[in-house]
Amino acid sequence: MSSIAATQVPDEAAAPVRLIDERGAHVGEHPLPPVAALVAGYRGLLLARRLNEQAGALVRQGRLAVYPSSRGQEACQVACAQVLAEGDWLFPTYRDTAAVAARGVDPVEVLTMLRGDWHCGYDPVAHRVAPQATPLATQLLHAVGVAHAARLNGEDTVVMALCGDGATSEGDFHEACNFAAVFRAPVVFFVQNNKYAISVPLARQSVAPSLAAKAVGYGMPGVLVDGNDFAALTVVLGEAVARARAGGGPTLVEADTYRMDAHTNADDAARYRTDDEVAAWVKRDPLTRLRTHLAETGALGEEREAEFAAAAEEMAAHVRAGLGAETPVDPEELFAHVYATPTPQLAEQRAALRAELEYEEA
Repeated sequence: MSSIAATQVPDEAAAPVRLIDERGAHVGEHPLPPVAALVAGYRGLLLARRLNEQAGALVRQGRLAVYPSSRGQEACQVACAQVLAEGDWLFPTYRDTAAVAARGVDPVEVLTMLRGDWHCGYDPVAHRVAPQATPLATQLLHAVGVAHAARLNGEDTVVMALCGDGATSEGDFHEACNFAAVFRAPVVFFVQNNKYAISVPLARQSVAPSLAAKAVGYGMPGVLVDGNDFAALTVVLGEAVARARAGGGPTLVEADTYRMDAHTNADDAARYRTDDEVAAWVKRDPLTRLRTHLAETGALGEEREAEFAAAAEEMAAHVRAGLGAETPVDPEELFAHVYATPTPQLAEQRAALRAELEYEEA
């Protein structure tokens, strides 16, 4: 059986790797992942979709400052987390809240950054998940650094580095891919091509046959996969992780997917795309596709689906409670994590603030 991750870099005529089509049918000759993995994946997709919905509601209630939804991209979010081993690292973007939660981080802690309380609400080392990055592509360099260090230390750690199509236009993307390829760093570059860098369509960024085709310039495999097909994502990403762990170096994986919601709650997507375009992608919803497949094969009954839906609602209630609680504000935290050893200027400023606060309390 040939490996999907070892296929040629896609050309203009190549179609994305697909194992389950929009009707839920198994297509192609490559076997599907185990049924248990698909069922667990469907549960993860339900949780991710509910997290996107709940976070959007919290923005409207003023409990979150901003939320970049990944609705429509949940298959990418869950698959990239599921294929990693416990000791591996995930480097997410600002849109990958669901992926971080799928990695096992408390969603309340994940959303803390978007609430504006802290730059990161969880312990990156404990979870082996880097802080979500708002600047485009900067986290890719950090991801390659961690992967290269792990290789030098003789560890079998693999790093999953996430980015969007817009990030591939950044110089950091080139530098990260080139360094990883030259030094055979155990990293998987996972590009979620959701068609728009905010309002800029992909055609205004690149005329390459695909973003995966860029891999040939770095001497690494490039794979184009249907980003709404959880089964195909699991196989392609899983093979790329296995290749990296075995010393085969990096892989560039491009997921053909779509952002159903606006870029963030501050974006008016109607300015640059039509309702008909969105409706066409709604028909390719990753949740509907996987659910249809599992239902038709008898792997998903009403009782199990009700169990998963209840878990999603329990998670949403936990998020509401956590984000609804008022957080005590300590102004002196402004100075707590600037330098490991505070400078004399910081100490002076902190003392001045403390004196002013004590004066107001007197």
